[in-house]
Amino acid sequence: MTQYKLVIEAGQTEKQYWKDLWRYRELFYFLAWRDILVRYKQTVIGILWALLRPFLTMIVFTIVFGNIAKLPSEGAPYPILVFAAMLPWQFFASSLSECSNSLINNANLLSKVYFPRLIVPTSAVIVSFVDFLISGFILLGLMAWFDFVPSWRILTLPLFTAIAFMAATGAGLWLAALNVQYRDFRYIVPFFVQFGLYISPVGFSSAIVPAEWRLLYSVNPMVSVIDGFRWAILGGESVIYLPGFLLSFALVLVTFASGIWYFRRMERIFADVI
Repeated sequence: MTQYKLVIEAGQTEKQYWKDLWRYRELFYFLAWRDILVRYKQTVIGILWALLRPFLTMIVFTIVFGNIAKLPSEGAPYPILVFAAMLPWQFFASSLSECSNSLINNANLLSKVYFPRLIVPTSAVIVSFVDFLISGFILLGLMAWFDFVPSWRILTLPLFTAIAFMAATGAGLWLAALNVQYRDFRYIVPFFVQFGLYISPVGFSSAIVPAEWRLLYSVNPMVSVIDGFRWAILGGESVIYLPGFLLSFALVLVTFASGIWYFRRMERIFADVI
């Protein structure tokens, strides 16, 4: 009698794997939509939490850095300066938190059926991106409140949004893969996100960083993202420090490419380790 053995594994070749991503695209939509529903299920104000969190943070930063410290605002109202940075930062931070636990939360699915595992953390990034789009309404409201009209630079915002997406996806893939093997990362990620908030130019303009430290400061990949958002949204006096931007952007590309590489390298053992 002929016996058959079923082996559940990732695509045998890179070419087949990327085709599998397209074949399983409906699973990608399902996971993203499921996570959106679960996140706000049985909450009193529902999806408004996506607006409340960045809005309250913006108020605190405006009071501390704008009213008390009297830091410069690049010619724009300080709340808009802060929120122009809160948009990409909140997206990045939320993506890290969601991605780091995405494989663990879907352990039963990973161990039972084959599909490209890359779908799981990427769908988590999409969930955070939905919050990003919702939070954009606060920025529109602030512009209307302060009668602030952006310049032509606003047309470049999709470019910097793509950079933010690469930064969030790359870092998220690293953490998702590492968290499967080393569960300590579930405790490290919240600290990393909180620490990153203070070393990134969210509550203040990166222009206040001394010139001799600007390039070193740009080692933080989120500097290019935040400075790009401010340059596109604020216009006027907002200026991008080009050497630092290029360095920071290069690190985003490295993080994105290496995140995919490491995730694919570890993907075959997820079902066994998880």
